[in-house]
Amino acid sequence: MTDEPTYKKREKNRGKELKDYWPLMSLILIAASAGYALTLHTQGGLMNWMHYFMGIFLCCFAMLKMFNLSAFADGFQMYDLIATRSRAYAYVYPFIELGLGLSFLAFLAPTMTYTVTIIVMVLGTFGVVSALRQDLDINCPCMGSVLDVPLSTVTLTEDLGMGIMAAIMLMTTTNVF
Repeated sequence: MTDEPTYKKREKNRGKELKDYWPLMSLILIAASAGYALTLHTQGGLMNWMHYFMGIFLCCFAMLKMFNLSAFADGFQMYDLIATRSRAYAYVYPFIELGLGLSFLAFLAPTMTYTVTIIVMVLGTFGVVSALRQDLDINCPCMGSVLDVPLSTVTLTEDLGMGIMAAIMLMTTTNVF
């Protein structure tokens, strides 16, 4: 028995229908709505909403990965640039994500939080692009092993969106605009 990840070509219609992404969309909508509710309560603006949204989103996704760390690591190692070289990183990643989520919720060390988020999301983006170019049929480890969502351009959009939001917050707080 080998620990090497097994790859297969994508099934013809997998990931082609909106229903394939409902678990991911529902989590995004819930995180966005909860972030909005907290923003209303604190009478904050767009920056506060982005903090709350990203914090809730990252904490929820970290939790899903932690339900079965080994299964997450198996899937993550199939495409992530660092995880393919280090299984330890695949096991630590959900805790990095949780730390980032809690940092966003606590507004803790914003510049460092934004910078680390950008780095993590950009690295993730490269791994997703590589897997998509190879047309691999991989369940998105972003949802842990709990939910069956294919790795796709939706995953790519998620990574890019989080990276862009962190970059906007970084530029705004460092007065680049």
